[in-house]
Amino acid sequence: MTELPLIGEAIAVAAEPRLAGARIGVVTFPGTLDDRDAARAVRLAGATPVELWHADTALGDVDAVVIPGGFSYGDYLRAGAIARFAPLMAKIIDAANSDAKLPVLGICNGFQILTESHLLPGSMIKNDHLKFMCRDQVLRVENSNTAWTLDYEAGQEITVPLKNQDGQYIADEKTLDALEAEGRVVFRYVGFNPNGSRRDIAGISNSAGNVVGLMPHPEHAVEVGYGPESLDGIGGSDTDGLGFFTSVLNKIVGGAK
Repeated sequence: MTELPLIGEAIAVAAEPRLAGARIGVVTFPGTLDDRDAARAVRLAGATPVELWHADTALGDVDAVVIPGGFSYGDYLRAGAIARFAPLMAKIIDAANSDAKLPVLGICNGFQILTESHLLPGSMIKNDHLKFMCRDQVLRVENSNTAWTLDYEAGQEITVPLKNQDGQYIADEKTLDALEAEGRVVFRYVGFNPNGSRRDIAGISNSAGNVVGLMPHPEHAVEVGYGPESLDGIGGSDTDGLGFFTSVLNKIVGGAK
């Protein structure tokens, strides 16, 4: 019998030595829930996670940033609406839009914050069924050329956990048409749309491909034995989310395809 690692034992999965110097910032807001999970995913991919606090006024020497899930500021006013004005977000916005194109990944509440920050178009509203949804979700990779999807193939189907209440992605038809035409729909729900998102959209990118946001949680699918199994033969393994983090590391060190 293969022995599974104990929870808490962060063992990098086939990490390459060339990736070890990469530093990935993980942002914490009041109400953030998944910063530890995101940091663990970064570590498992082979990089060094760097704690970033919402009130920080500098990003420090980081090569990429993850804005994790949770309920920043209790989702008061609107999910992500207050977090968007945090001092650190100003630095992230500037760095993402700079010539250096800092890679930024927004997961769940992080995606909501990215739309509120106008780093990504559209908005997030309550699920169409008005209930909190928690399930393993099959996604199809529509764009494998972003900084966060280089280790996937276009058309590949993966399974990662999803948990949200304000997960319905909306935008006007002109914006949706532009996202489709420009290849900026990065992930689409397969088999079941859990929140009523327009055109089954689960994740999108900016035009440069360095900023990606999605509602499901890849950081919860990075370890053998602790992630979702394939659903009815659809999707992959319980480490399907690890590719997000290895992708950006390969981008950082210049190994992008």
